Amino acid sequence: MTEKIIHQKHVTENFITHIIDEDLASKKHKNIVTRFPPEPNGYLHIGHAKSICLNFGIAADYQGTCHLRFDDTNPEKESKEYAEAIQRDIKWLGFDWQENKFHASDYFEQLYGFAEQLINKGLAYVDDQSAEDMRENRGDFNRPGINSPFRGRTADENLVLFKAMRAGEFADGAKVLRAKIDMQSGNINMRDPVIYRIRRLHHINTGDEWCIYPMYDFTHCLSDALEGITHSLCTLEFEDHRPLYDWVIDNVDIECHPQQIEFSRLNVSYTITSKRRLAQLVEQGNVDGWDDPRMSTISGLRRRGYPPAAIRDFVKQVGISKKNSVISMTILEDVIRNHLNQTSPRVMGVLHPLKVVIENYPDDQVEMLTGANHPQDESFGTREIPFSREIYVEQSDYKENANRKFFRLTEGREVRLRHAYYITCREAIKDATGNVIELRCTYDPESRGGTEDGRKVKGTIHWISAAHAEPVEVRLYDRLFNHPNPASMENFMDAVNPNSLEILPNAMLEPGIAAQEADVVYQFERNAYFKRDKTHEKDKPVFNQVVTMRDSWAKLEQQ
Repeated sequence: MTEKIIHQKHVTENFITHIIDEDLASKKHKNIVTRFPPEPNGYLHIGHAKSICLNFGIAADYQGTCHLRFDDTNPEKESKEYAEAIQRDIKWLGFDWQENKFHASDYFEQLYGFAEQLINKGLAYVDDQSAEDMRENRGDFNRPGINSPFRGRTADENLVLFKAMRAGEFADGAKVLRAKIDMQSGNINMRDPVIYRIRRLHHINTGDEWCIYPMYDFTHCLSDALEGITHSLCTLEFEDHRPLYDWVIDNVDIECHPQQIEFSRLNVSYTITSKRRLAQLVEQGNVDGWDDPRMSTISGLRRRGYPPAAIRDFVKQVGISKKNSVISMTILEDVIRNHLNQTSPRVMGVLHPLKVVIENYPDDQVEMLTGANHPQDESFGTREIPFSREIYVEQSDYKENANRKFFRLTEGREVRLRHAYYITCREAIKDATGNVIELRCTYDPESRGGTEDGRKVKGTIHWISAAHAEPVEVRLYDRLFNHPNPASMENFMDAVNPNSLEILPNAMLEPGIAAQEADVVYQFERNAYFKRDKTHEKDKPVFNQVVTMRDSWAKLEQQ
């Protein structure tokens, strides 16, 4: 289901909007056209959310158009599964490309024609060198490149060879087509980059029609131009590729010349935003697939219970700049927490049940109490909560020989049950090993809603009627990595947090909650925010912890 976006402005004012404003004022453009060009070689992650919100958001703010274009030029790693997941993620975030879905493969024939144009102009040649020789002869930042011995081939020779490449007359890797630019350039991207290579691989859209495939730097700029993109928004790592972007467009016969503009990536602490590394986590079984709730993928965030509106707000809060930085995970979690605090109905869930017998409450009596679904918002309404002689409370709400600063259950101390009565702990029942397995308490039947004598208790705890409790499995998630920058480590897998998932198989929940709509995120009062996850369910409902009530990592990040 696509969520409708209600923000008046999707993108806050930034250097890109200033450029667009100037272009519109000068009549350089009448309409704004952007694009989001993912490679279908993995699932999208939180970093992509910034690009999605920027490209689709700018198009919406300027009443323009944003294209979804799959950069499907590397069939070895691409799949329809990834393409379908990308489309789901974009729509879930609240955006829609309408009829503007394209593929780089839609332009393969035109791209081939542009390559022939470069050959005929003496600006491209077929190279027979091995990949190792090309790499060596390309040089580096301290050493200029060396011309290929095949750089002097005539246009006619190159055209014959290039056509033979397309016809499948050469083995994979035997030859490549290179742009003829400048092997002495200080920008290594301009040192005769490869623009076509031979790869006999089945393509998800074109099947086995092609055995040569264009490279990204050749394909991307021309796809932008063919689609009439006005502003091609890329992350900063493509800044050094911009001269090549412009060179290709300038040297073929095409009218549109989009403007490439670079902005900083969205880097979040304690996360990985590399498809290759995310794939490694999946392949090695460190996580339960691409949509594992601990993953930084958009699918993982959705399954965990992050609201799309909160992710959009986070991206908007981070803003757009040209300076790389790392955003604290606590900022993202605070945005999620603040959003859920306003939108989540409250229920009672006991994660570590401890049985309580209220000895002076009638055995056969069941009382229906009323609880507010949201204490700060009456529009959420109320619900009926059954109360009976036996209830469950949290194990942590009892302490033997507790001091005065412990305001919950201990022998002789009175506490208030949320939405119910005052109870006093009389005795703790232990098993043979000394573990407390049951509490014997009494209740004050006149204390519902307060007492006539006006006495106050400092502790209020949540509970669930044992006879009506619904058994559920609860999954508590911590950060997948215990290092703030796992990508900086020699082996990022060393930073995987072995305690990132805790499964509580014996949790209890208010009756009727699990049967409600699965997309609802609930606040289990005093615990955390949770969302049902049917992916893992077998014999009982499963609830994922979305985010804790309070941040427990802030101090660690400041150290």
